[in-house]
Amino acid sequence: MIIGIPKEIKEEENRVAITPAGVSAFISHGHQVLVEKGAGLGSGIVDRPYEAAGATVIESSSEVWQQANLLMKVKEPLPEEIHLMRSDLILFAYLHLAANESLTRALTKKKVTSIAYETIQLEDNSLPLLTPMSEIAGRLSLQVGAWCLQAENGGRGVLLGGASGVRPGKVVILGAGISGSTACQVAAGMGAHVNVLDVNPSKLRYIHDITGGRITTLMSNRANVEEEVVDADLVVGSVLIPGAKTPKLLSRSIIKLMKPGTAFVDISIDQGGCAETSHPTTHSHPIYIDEGVVHYCVTNMPAAVPNTSTYALTNATLSYGLEIADLGVMKSMHENPALARGLNTYQGKVTHAGVSTALGIGLTTVEEVIGG
Repeated sequence: MIIGIPKEIKEEENRVAITPAGVSAFISHGHQVLVEKGAGLGSGIVDRPYEAAGATVIESSSEVWQQANLLMKVKEPLPEEIHLMRSDLILFAYLHLAANESLTRALTKKKVTSIAYETIQLEDNSLPLLTPMSEIAGRLSLQVGAWCLQAENGGRGVLLGGASGVRPGKVVILGAGISGSTACQVAAGMGAHVNVLDVNPSKLRYIHDITGGRITTLMSNRANVEEEVVDADLVVGSVLIPGAKTPKLLSRSIIKLMKPGTAFVDISIDQGGCAETSHPTTHSHPIYIDEGVVHYCVTNMPAAVPNTSTYALTNATLSYGLEIADLGVMKSMHENPALARGLNTYQGKVTHAGVSTALGIGLTTVEEVIGG
C-alpha cells in the first residue's frame, strides 16, 4: 500500500503525522511511503531522516494526495483540500466531524473512507489515539490558563500558586478524563486549590486516590457546576463524549456570574466547546474576552509543542496505521473492533452514531459496512 504524509496546512499546525521511525516501520512491512517536502520541519524533523528511513520525499502536496492509498494526517482536511479527495482514498486523521457538518458532507459526497483517531475505542471505553494529545492538552491548559490570568491579558492578576501569606488561586476542572486528570495533577503541583467535577464516581475516586486527597472531587450537576465556576479563578473545560458534540455545561448566564478576569480554557472546543460563549481561536490570536471572562479556545492546543506532540502521536497511531495497510480496511476492522469504531464515513454513508446524531444525518452502522 502507498502511505501518503502531506504537510499540514491548518494555521499554526506544526505537527506531522509520522516520524522517520514510523516510516521505517511501514517500509519494513513492504509498503511505500510518500512524504511531502518540509512536512516535518515544524516539528524539528528535516527531510533527510525520512529519506534515510526509506520514504520518497515529494515536492507537491497534490501528488501525495493523488498517489496515496492511505493518507495519514494530523488535523482534518481544510476546504482547499476537498478537491483532492476521491472515492478510493482512506483518510486517517483527527476529524471531529460532529462539529463540522461541511466536512462530513464533503467526505460523504466524495465517498471517502474516513477513520477518525479520536473515535477509535477499546473495550474499556478508553480512546488510545486521543489519549496522548489529551494528556498534552491537559498539561498545557494550566500553562496557558496561568498566562490568561495575567493582568496584561485581561485576567484577574492572580498567581495560581499564591504567595507567603496569600491564598492560592482556585482552579475548577470540568471533566475527569485524561486531559482533566492530567490538568488536576499539574494544577496541584503548581500549588493551586483544585476542584474537579465529573459524572463518573470511578474517575473521581481515581483522582482522589492518586493525589492523596489533595484535590476536591465533586459530582457534576447543574448546582455544583454553577457554584464552583462562579468562585473560580481558572476554569478548565475537558468534557468529552467520544465522536459526539460536546454538551454546553456553561450557559451564558453562568459565564455572566463568573468574576471579571476569570480565565476559561476550553479543551473540548474541537468538538464544539462546553460553553455557550466558546468559539474556536488560533495560536496567533488565542484569547478573547466575553462577559468579562478571558476565553482560550485554541482548537489544536498540542500544536504549541509540536516536537513532543508528533512523537507522542506516532507512538499511538502507528500500530493502527500498519494494521490498515497490512490487512486493508475491511479485514482490519473485522479483526480489530477498536479500529472499526473509528470508521466515520464509508462510500457516502455516515457510520458513527455520534456524528449521525449531532448532524442529523442518517446512520449506516459499521456492522452493516463490514458485514459483522
